[in-house]
Amino acid sequence: MTDSSIDLKTDIPHSARIYDYILGGKDNYPADREAAGAIVADWPNLPKSMRANRNFMARLAHHLAAEHGVRQFLDIGTGLPTSPNLHEVAQSVAPESRIVYVDNDPIVLVHARALLTSTPEGRTSYLDADFLDPEAILGSAQLRDTFDLSRPVAVSLIAIVHFMPDDAKVQAILDRLMEPLAPGSLLAVSACTADSAPEEVTAGVAAYNANGISTVARDKERFGRFFRGLELLDPGVVLVNHWHPDAEAAAVDDAHVHMYGALARKPA
Repeated sequence: MTDSSIDLKTDIPHSARIYDYILGGKDNYPADREAAGAIVADWPNLPKSMRANRNFMARLAHHLAAEHGVRQFLDIGTGLPTSPNLHEVAQSVAPESRIVYVDNDPIVLVHARALLTSTPEGRTSYLDADFLDPEAILGSAQLRDTFDLSRPVAVSLIAIVHFMPDDAKVQAILDRLMEPLAPGSLLAVSACTADSAPEEVTAGVAAYNANGISTVARDKERFGRFFRGLELLDPGVVLVNHWHPDAEAAAVDDAHVHMYGALARKPA
């Protein structure tokens, strides 16, 4: 049920609703569909890349829970609920897993209750906060009440930092988020790149910007710098379909995947 006090600004295209529409969702409006049509006209393989990124998120959550024993997940820039959500994957491996979802998008807030289903053994929480304000995230009751900060936390930022062109600002926020977390905590990021399809992605990024959504594509070296001071884990910075691929990921053509992903660990 929609809270009538929340202004969704349905006349303005929004990145989360464009993503939802392109992936076949129903939480979008004519302005989003019009913008999506214009963007995909210039970026025809964007839907395939988006699906590859969504698959990456699911593999990442499973890998963190199963291979690294992570039981605390901080997911920033959550976006609209699309099953399987991170908590569904993590709790399928370890039912006691705890997840804090963070987003400041009104459309996500409306649907946040779909993110709050949890196993009896675990817990999920939703925080209405902005990635650009790490102090609000770190100082929140949701974080303190859900996590034991003496134990490692996995921080994930999936398909969010490419909407922030200022590398220095992104870096400062990542450093601040990781600073108070226990050694062994992990940082996972995925973001847009033009390396795999320069002409198509450059045109598509221009279309996003033309629709009022600031977007940047970063090359491998520029993206990799976000993990400074952390231990980059195997397989390093790769197109998301190459990150611990399953059969679905392995079948995707690299030219259709326009996202880098990586996982890094905070040293002791």
